[in-house]
Amino acid sequence: MESQGLEVDSLKDALFILESGEVYRNPTEVKMSQIVLPCHANHCGELSVGQLLKWMDSTACLSAERHAGCSCITASVDDIHFEHTIGVGQVVNIIAKVNRAFTSSMEVGILVTCEDLYIGKQWKVCHAFATFVARRTEAGKVQLKQVIPHTQLEQVEYSLAAERRRMRLIHAEIITDLLNSSAAQLGECQEHKDAVHAEKTRVESVELVLPPHANHQVSTFGGQIMAWMENVATIAASRLCNAHPTLRSIDMFHFRGPSHIGDRLVLKAIVNNSFKNSMEVGVCAEAYQGGEPLRHINSAFMTFEVLDDNRKPCTLPRIRPEPVDGKRRYQEALARKKIRLDRKYIITSKQTQVPLSVPWDQSNQIYLSYNNVSALKLMAAKNNWVLTSEKNKVSLYTLEENQVLCFKVETYVNIAADQTFHLLADLRRRQEWDRHYEKCEVVIQADEEDTIYRVASPSISKGGKGQDFIMLASRRQPCDAKDPYLIALRSVTLPTHPPTDDYTRGEVLCAGFCIWEESSSVTKITYYNQATPGVLPYISTDIVGLSSSFYSIFSACSDFLEANKSRLGAPPLPTAAPWVLYLFAALVTEACLQLNSIAISRSEAALFFSSRKATCLRLVSSISLSRLTLLCVMAASIRALSRSLCHTTFSRRLSMKLWRAALAPCLRSRDRFTCSEFCFMA
Repeated sequence: MESQGLEVDSLKDALFILESGEVYRNPTEVKMSQIVLPCHANHCGELSVGQLLKWMDSTACLSAERHAGCSCITASVDDIHFEHTIGVGQVVNIIAKVNRAFTSSMEVGILVTCEDLYIGKQWKVCHAFATFVARRTEAGKVQLKQVIPHTQLEQVEYSLAAERRRMRLIHAEIITDLLNSSAAQLGECQEHKDAVHAEKTRVESVELVLPPHANHQVSTFGGQIMAWMENVATIAASRLCNAHPTLRSIDMFHFRGPSHIGDRLVLKAIVNNSFKNSMEVGVCAEAYQGGEPLRHINSAFMTFEVLDDNRKPCTLPRIRPEPVDGKRRYQEALARKKIRLDRKYIITSKQTQVPLSVPWDQSNQIYLSYNNVSALKLMAAKNNWVLTSEKNKVSLYTLEENQVLCFKVETYVNIAADQTFHLLADLRRRQEWDRHYEKCEVVIQADEEDTIYRVASPSISKGGKGQDFIMLASRRQPCDAKDPYLIALRSVTLPTHPPTDDYTRGEVLCAGFCIWEESSSVTKITYYNQATPGVLPYISTDIVGLSSSFYSIFSACSDFLEANKSRLGAPPLPTAAPWVLYLFAALVTEACLQLNSIAISRSEAALFFSSRKATCLRLVSSISLSRLTLLCVMAASIRALSRSLCHTTFSRRLSMKLWRAALAPCLRSRDRFTCSEFCFMA
């Protein structure tokens, strides 16, 4: 999840001058510069990635502690892609700053650049995001103060941090769902001539944690653990290719537990799979003291390449996995490769390089949703819009950058922001006020916040064919008072809905609404659209000043909102909206009773639950139930969950997690029901 893919790096902030006259500098920003010495390098004269990871972790930790005012520990690190290697004599420059603070955790952005002092050039090496947690004190859990963004770039990163956090929380579930849905497609491991036995690449090494390996909190330094893991992974990769491998990327990983001085760290690595030009190495770190059992500290997956004299990737030998666990790791590596490709072409590519319509499936849903919302936030963050036309407080702005035309329409309504959001979020009602929407229907309810619609628009010219669009709508409610309500739209492709002869298939790259709460009864609505050939005919006459249809459309929107604000007590429910999770609660009830009577690990239980949830989402999306039936299902699910928890031996913490999973959708969707209906469910 690298923000440069969303063109964040292209946003250059002008100097921000404080009231005191001083130039603003982010108070959490920490910089580190290091000259690469021979002791930092490998036998090829390149900086060891393990050493770089230690420097990155140190810098990020100092930034987190500057904001928190107390000791912090590394909780996780997002995907890191290393674009260049660094040679001896060059300078490594690292900048870290806190992008956003949540309750007790915070996201720290880390930018690494390399500088050649003799030719006066700099280039980017990597851009990473790490999550740090404030260490508990004797008084209890630390409540972090909020970050206040000042510059344009800080505002963008602050906003995107919430989306990245959302992806982190369900990263493991994405892997599990993909493995469950792709088990039959992946098939058996292919046999290749001259394949290398995976057992040959296995590495095991032990390290004794000494005081020099500890941080200022007397715990094993997270960067040191990462460096040790990179070391054994490099050995495993070298055993496959009999050459020096170059580390290209590290997948997102989490620290599962702490390690302390005196621990023995057991590091294990093996090549899980090799592809044409790259290989995946899995690494596991476990700790123990004395005769106690091993504690799982961390697991990571690293991708290596072998470069030739022209710095091009070489073809690698194939791997022959071990039976059982080896085949499982082999297939999991295929699933992770698929996810890496999704992230590369959906998230990390620049917006101008992403196809207008990206194929949608359940496994890349979260990345499309992230790209959808992030692209809208980036467009909203631009501050060089030009006012083109204004009529009765409805304003049309345009922006032309890099041969791309964007426009936005801005207006104010005397309706609460949350009411405005819920009325505009259902695109099926947009035809009531937007004459460009002839018909709109739900195709797939991907999850509670993401829906795929088919939209039909009338023809601009007489006798011509209309256009239709397959669009992913991603809805986001604000995480705090600084965030707007968002409804982001982009085109996707579905094999079940190919273009037809009756309509010309149009495409939308980025569009949507930002809804800001100005006061309890006044809301600012801003509609954004990045013009594409399919969209431009509908707005071109307004942009050049030949018509003002934008005014009539958004005046109709204001009238629609005013007329329907009193009917929000009980609008029609979507086919598979939040109540889908109540059906999942019923499946959780069944699982509680089953799992309580058998011995099952936490990871196996998580796999069981996620498979039930995926099945539920697939089945329910095609069901249409009456309102009374839905209410009964919800109430029965909550009651059954309560009864099952009373008869299980789950810990209090796990029981509370199940309760929150069941009740949160009810609270979020309380405005969809009348008071009496809500009381019935409660």
